[in-house]
Amino acid sequence: MRSETNPDGQRKGRTFIETARRAQIMAAAIDTIAELGFGQASLARIAERAGTSKGVILYHFSGKDDLIRELVAELSAKGRAYMGPRLEAEPIGAGMLRAYIESNLAFVRENRNHVLATVEIALNGRSADGSPLYDMSIRESGTAALRELLVHFQDAGEFRADFDPAVMAMTIRATLDAVPARLARDPDLDLGHYGRELADLFHIATRPEGSRNPGAATHEQSAEET
Repeated sequence: MRSETNPDGQRKGRTFIETARRAQIMAAAIDTIAELGFGQASLARIAERAGTSKGVILYHFSGKDDLIRELVAELSAKGRAYMGPRLEAEPIGAGMLRAYIESNLAFVRENRNHVLATVEIALNGRSADGSPLYDMSIRESGTAALRELLVHFQDAGEFRADFDPAVMAMTIRATLDAVPARLARDPDLDLGHYGRELADLFHIATRPEGSRNPGAATHEQSAEET
């Protein structure tokens, strides 16, 4: 395997060709795991899908575990980059919660195989020593960040004060995390509709008494047009 660090321990810069080859290998790994499952996604099968050899994969990654961990880390980074601006653009609690839910599912729709592969890794991925390849702290930190948002808007009076934000955050995350398994069974699942329905549901669960669903006007207009 080719070392990617200098003698002083600093990471070497990758060439354009190296970066492109790594991306090609990762894309092949994503599609192989999404289609066959973690256990059947050997380096040989990944190499075959990538149109390269196992040796080329080992030139760029120290092994399957290294490749898998980078695949998971890349999805996490892409998710933060996708959702961050959408949440920051929402100044009120109801809009933030709707953006959180709908952008989650929009991200799943746009990165279907990467999400399905990562779920498969979370469920079944183990290294040679039996340790999980998916770092559960990624999911836990996401739930904690959502809880902080809920607390913030509770304190601002935009969400009702009598729900437990930790329970609500876990419930929202569990509901969203259940979607990839459904999508794997039903590739035609309408994630836009699913997201709007979930956003309406959690708006009702969190809104102060007497407030209006911010999506209601849109739904009413759609009903009138049909």
